Amino acid sequence: MNFTSKIIAVAFLASASACTDSYIDELNYVAPGEDETAPQIAISYPVEGTLIRVTEDVTAITAKFEVQDDIEIASITLSIDGKEIGSYNDFKDYRRAALQVPVDNITNGPHTMTISANDITDKTTVSTVTFDKVPPYKSEYENEIFYIPFDGEYVDLVTISPANEVGNPGFAGQSVAGTNAYAGATGAYLTYPGASLANPEFSASFWYKINNVPDRAGILVMGPIDEANPQNMNNRTAGFRLFREGSATRQTFKLNVGTGTSENWFDGGDAASIDPATSTEWIHLAFTISADQCTLYINGNIASQGSYPGISWEGCDLLSIGSGAPRFAGWGHLSDLSFLDELRIFDKALSQAEVQEIMNDEQP
Repeated sequence: MNFTSKIIAVAFLASASACTDSYIDELNYVAPGEDETAPQIAISYPVEGTLIRVTEDVTAITAKFEVQDDIEIASITLSIDGKEIGSYNDFKDYRRAALQVPVDNITNGPHTMTISANDITDKTTVSTVTFDKVPPYKSEYENEIFYIPFDGEYVDLVTISPANEVGNPGFAGQSVAGTNAYAGATGAYLTYPGASLANPEFSASFWYKINNVPDRAGILVMGPIDEANPQNMNNRTAGFRLFREGSATRQTFKLNVGTGTSENWFDGGDAASIDPATSTEWIHLAFTISADQCTLYINGNIASQGSYPGISWEGCDLLSIGSGAPRFAGWGHLSDLSFLDELRIFDKALSQAEVQEIMNDEQP
């Protein structure tokens, strides 16, 4: 090493020593103190009242929870229905343990999950939640491909698919069947992927309790994108649009169906109209689309019916519930503030007798 290199090395060592003295504190032992509190348990899944919906009778879940202690965790035990699933006593962070534990063989019915945590002074905390594995939905009706009961959640029970929520839709606190119904709100609606619903024949059945404010609204819509008017869509060449419009004393339900190059209207006039000021009860709505005919029903009676050349589903990949938006907004048929319950969709054209059967099965 030459003289210049020695000078540089000495300078570097001096600088490193100065940095060490300036920025690194000596390690000092800190006593942990008294263990004053029992462990705390926070469960993130399943929580109290969780409903597990899958298409199988037996499923697996992942239990997620966290345990904290002021001094040190000694052990944690997880049990399901009194059977120990796992026991843990080795933690990287001795004051906090976040665990995700796979649990197999969750069968239909109610279950209880119990977590017990001990600290090094033998203080114990036990936390318990109950949850339900809901039996898979089995339809009573042939060709039913979509069903939402709106019982506190927006889930299609046939495929166990949750809705995409736009805005802040709510629940009515009342229902025709089950425990709840959909309640519309300004700027709010639900959407579902629509590709599997676009079949040669199509029927929808549901209950409806009208709120005529606003005086026009979309109810169910499956239509294509309007590329010429993307901010205010109104392309009616394919799919369907079920909506209402009128006044404070007369609301008319109308069905519009696109045939590829044109559109057909099914407007029953007086037969498809109600007075919202006096019609304060739930009504049953249904419509059917076959290869050559469309029919609109109110309370099981034909309100409008006619022939047409057949539906086009070109570009119809989205179902909107409770609004015309986003695909049918051009005429102001936006969010519906009405209540909606027991929505069923079929890949066949229901007969009038079948519509009446569903209505009679569901009404109180």
